[in-house]
Amino acid sequence: MPSLKDLRNRIASVKATQKITKAMQMVAAAKLRRAQLAAEAARPFAERMEKILTAISGGFSGTKPPLLGGTGGDSVQLLVVCTAERGLCGAFNSSIARLARDKAVDLQAQGKTVKFLCIGRKGYDLLKRQFGSQIIEVIELRGVKQLGFGNADEIGRKIIDRFEKGEFAVATLFFSRFRSVIQQIPTALQIIPAELPEGAGVHTHVHYETEPEPDELLSVLLPRNISIQVFRALLENAASEQGARMSAMDSATRNAGEMIKKQTLKYNRTRQAMITKELIEIISGAEAL
Repeated sequence: MPSLKDLRNRIASVKATQKITKAMQMVAAAKLRRAQLAAEAARPFAERMEKILTAISGGFSGTKPPLLGGTGGDSVQLLVVCTAERGLCGAFNSSIARLARDKAVDLQAQGKTVKFLCIGRKGYDLLKRQFGSQIIEVIELRGVKQLGFGNADEIGRKIIDRFEKGEFAVATLFFSRFRSVIQQIPTALQIIPAELPEGAGVHTHVHYETEPEPDELLSVLLPRNISIQVFRALLENAASEQGARMSAMDSATRNAGEMIKKQTLKYNRTRQAMITKELIEIISGAEAL
């Protein structure tokens, strides 16, 4: 049975932990609003880019560029896994890694070769045990104070360079789409070749005239689209991470409060039992005299 001192130390330790989790919850709540606005602002731009590519590819009669039409094979696939640099955010990181892991296992069962590019340290930590030899690069954003398009563009250029060198044929981006504080949706998006909405390439009653020619436009827009989709994934992840951390720290704070109540009750009962025992010993000694 623990002594009163042990119980007091335990209660003090849990109270200190509760202060930390409460502070982390408040910090996450403060960061969430800005991250949420940035993620929501990026969605229309990314979706509009898909519509533009669909419209241009619909009137394109020549051979489609590799970034749009692919290389004709899919034997080597790159999984770009975007996660956070830190933990303490519930199942946010593990849910993204689990989706990527399931995809990799399914591809390997089909006889495909799978490679990983991890954006964020936690994704590497979660995947290295099973796919350590298949992780070709880890990109950390730990020192980045505020995400900008330049960060995504640099990552997009690295992906395109590897594609042009023939290191893979298909690339899929994994991230968590922000819906609310308590719900973040792990998402897989194919970015090479570009996965356009249904109906792409089908002529409609709408006729688009482009200047310059479609092939010139696509040579600029397709690489830009990859950077935009990566930027959108990073912004969605930033909002999802703060929402998940806010929810996780709120649960941790409430659990700490319940533990403090239980330990305090146990402390009071133990103290009362010791007082009662001392009184019995005093009374018994007095009667013996």
